[in-house]
Amino acid sequence: MGWQGHLDLHYRHDGTRTTALDRHHGPLRVLQRLYPEGDAVCHHVLVHPPGGIVGGDELVVNARLEPGSHALITTPGATRFYRSNGPLAVQQVQAQVAEGARLEWLPLEAIAYPGCRVENRLRFTLAPGAQMMGLDVLALGLPAAGEAFGRGSVTQQIELPGVWLERGRLDGDDTLLLQSPLGLAGRSVLGTLWLADGQALPRSARETLLDAARALIDGHALAATAGVTAPDESLLVLRVLGERVEPVIALLHAVWAAWRQQHWQLAPCTPRVWRT
Repeated sequence: MGWQGHLDLHYRHDGTRTTALDRHHGPLRVLQRLYPEGDAVCHHVLVHPPGGIVGGDELVVNARLEPGSHALITTPGATRFYRSNGPLAVQQVQAQVAEGARLEWLPLEAIAYPGCRVENRLRFTLAPGAQMMGLDVLALGLPAAGEAFGRGSVTQQIELPGVWLERGRLDGDDTLLLQSPLGLAGRSVLGTLWLADGQALPRSARETLLDAARALIDGHALAATAGVTAPDESLLVLRVLGERVEPVIALLHAVWAAWRQQHWQLAPCTPRVWRT
């Protein structure tokens, strides 16, 4: 048996303040609760003290946001999926966001080491009037150390029930997918950013948000491998491929900041742990 880590997060809006209760079991917990932009938004930093996930480990995060609450959840560093000798490692995130609540799911990147066997599942249920922004960055292998992702597998699933479901599997020996110009074309970093509402966005609002993202993409070094679309009236999705983590994250964070300002009229407040 590997490590079994479970973390339950419960956010409530108490007057003008978002309060947070957490309960953990095993090596997964809240490192810090912060309010850098005032009482209305709770910044939560989640940490897994063992430092990585190996075969047999299972990490589960359950978050519940009550009406009017606003939580920004992040991590202090990369999540590392280490090599497995057979068992599957699982990371699962589930969140229920009530009417009038906002969730920002903004972890740093996940690194898939050669030989890992991982399933990463994300599921966010939004009530009518709920809102969220989320990102997911996956780095395959350790190219700086000369270790390509030549073996192992990663299964990624992102779901907003009734709106968006995508599930993909990346195998280290699938050279047609990893190397083909119709696949990843040899790029080892995949980034996704999304903005979702629990109800349809007005067309003018969607177009404004898409234009803001496209302007930032057009001026970025990764413009040739990035794009943003609105696959549903309540959802915007940006995808980008890169050879290194830093430029991918820089583009996603820039678009997140622009969307936050335009859609929520909130100035971007970069979590302090991103700078340490």
